[in-house]
Amino acid sequence: MNIEKDNVNTSILIVLIAGTLWSFGVLVVKHIENAHLVPWQYLFFRGSTIFLLLNIYLFFKEGRSFIKNYSRIGLSGIIGGCSLGTAMLFFIWSITHTSAAVTLLMLAAVPFITAIAGRIFLKEKISVTTFTAIIIAAIGVIFIASNSSKFGTLFGLVAGLLAALGFSIFSVSLRWKKKTPKFTTVAVAGSFCAIFSFFVLILSDVKFFTTFSNSSLSVLHGLLVCSGLILYSIGSKNLPAAELTLLSLTETIGGIFWVWLPIFGINEVPSSNTIIGGFIIVFAIFYYSFFTQRNRRFIGLN
Repeated sequence: MNIEKDNVNTSILIVLIAGTLWSFGVLVVKHIENAHLVPWQYLFFRGSTIFLLLNIYLFFKEGRSFIKNYSRIGLSGIIGGCSLGTAMLFFIWSITHTSAAVTLLMLAAVPFITAIAGRIFLKEKISVTTFTAIIIAAIGVIFIASNSSKFGTLFGLVAGLLAALGFSIFSVSLRWKKKTPKFTTVAVAGSFCAIFSFFVLILSDVKFFTTFSNSSLSVLHGLLVCSGLILYSIGSKNLPAAELTLLSLTETIGGIFWVWLPIFGINEVPSSNTIIGGFIIVFAIFYYSFFTQRNRRFIGLN
């Protein structure tokens, strides 16, 4: 069975919007007061917000029957949810211990990890267009990496890479079992993040609340993540896993741009290599979108 061209183009747009929403998450985290001291409180409220908002969304969409989705989530949903929840944890640890450029650079590795995982576990073929776009994006990543190491720490780099790995596993899980309720999988990710943070806070004997500003930022970040993930999950219906994460690289470009703009008060000025690399990655995204339309390539539900 083939997907109509209009559905493919719509999915491309949806995933691009999702990446843009996520890009604002970096800006939100950079405004946390004493961020390195309150990661678990932030994660608890952000995870809780994601879980709550998604269940409200599902209730309005499906009524009370949405609860039945949890009994149909299966192994793929559990693996995907826990992997995404883990990615959320490591993202915060990375962004609060290094620069936005370094964290987003690690996240830029997601499409490459996902392409390999999708090929191994799902037998998804990587088209010439997608493979070429990944190579172009890789060149952009190399430009950014060549001048990013001095801003980062080993801990931030490793945490960012682990976040990328978790997100890649989530991306592949969305394609594994098509009957797995995708929104419920994302809700599981939020609950995993909140529950894990809850136990850490209890065992550490620290306060759940920090400042009103930090709590508000965590809720805002949860809203951005939740909205982006809903769109990302919708887009996954018509696009293979590797192409999904390639399009969502807009998070990398946007995140670096927002923390650079003086109007937002962060003023992390990117290096010339970062700017060049960013333009190359944007070109890779437009290259993929352009040739998908020009070749009138249809993507099958496989």
